[in-house]
Amino acid sequence: MARILLAEDDSSLRGFLKRALERAGHDVIDCENGDDAIDALEVHPFDLLLTDIVMPGADGIEVARNASARDPGMKIMFISGFAAVALTAAQASPQAKVLAKPVHLKDLVDEVDRMIAA
Repeated sequence: MARILLAEDDSSLRGFLKRALERAGHDVIDCENGDDAIDALEVHPFDLLLTDIVMPGADGIEVARNASARDPGMKIMFISGFAAVALTAAQASPQAKVLAKPVHLKDLVDEVDRMIAA
């Protein structure tokens, strides 16, 4: 089981992702924007950051930079519906995994489990 910080501004998608990850046995703290995610990083330790890239407030890349500065060992996974933005995220955090939306919940959970196990 991993402790996951989920940052996603789409409330429906955030709910689906949270439930899928919790059913897989993970502890998930979810945030609706990047600023709230950065605040959560100050309060809790996390094993993995799962973040949308384009969000109100701080974007996912800024959240990832903040997470890496606090804990260089934290795993980072981006999800985005924008190919150009995803490419920028991959360049900004080469060790991060980038998944394109729409993402199948089973594929996401499998990828999270692989990242945690690595």
